[in-house]
Amino acid sequence: MTGIILSGGKNKRMGTNKAFLKIDGQRLIDRTVGILKSLLDHVIVVTNTPCLYLDLEVEIVTDIYTNKGALGGIHAGLFHSPSKQAFVVACDMPFINKHFIKYMLERSKNFDIVVPKCPEGFQPLHAIYSQKCLSRIENLLANDKLKITDFYKGFKILTINEDMIRFFNPWGRMFLNVNSQQDLEFIVKN
Repeated sequence: MTGIILSGGKNKRMGTNKAFLKIDGQRLIDRTVGILKSLLDHVIVVTNTPCLYLDLEVEIVTDIYTNKGALGGIHAGLFHSPSKQAFVVACDMPFINKHFIKYMLERSKNFDIVVPKCPEGFQPLHAIYSQKCLSRIENLLANDKLKITDFYKGFKILTINEDMIRFFNPWGRMFLNVNSQQDLEFIVKN
């Protein structure tokens, strides 16, 4: 299976590239790459600034459908993936859990999508997608419909429920992402 890290955001609220923010002395992108390399055969970073990531020793690709947000990044990663399934994660999630990802991977064989679902809804930027999803994603992108979960209908989905998420995530931080300086300060303090 392939790991896909989405790092193509415009970082408007943060004002700087979130992938290179440091928490506990380590860049977010380095931490995420390290976790995915320990679990998966291949890692891809999807970014619109590929020269910034050359030190990572991973495959680097850019969006095929430009300016289409995270859905465009998922598409590019799946399109370039050498495997039929890929774990997709955003670059700005400092508390992803290696054991939870492994749990998801172990259950993915017979599913097109494996996705955690919290009370707030699905966590589509911490999910496993099959390349079978590509044509539906392309249809959405072509019609400028960019909500990730819009392509879920009709696919064989395994939803990871709140109880299982809580088992791996007792402090409720696993899906936190860093969108602003305030988020970063909160994360660093806690």
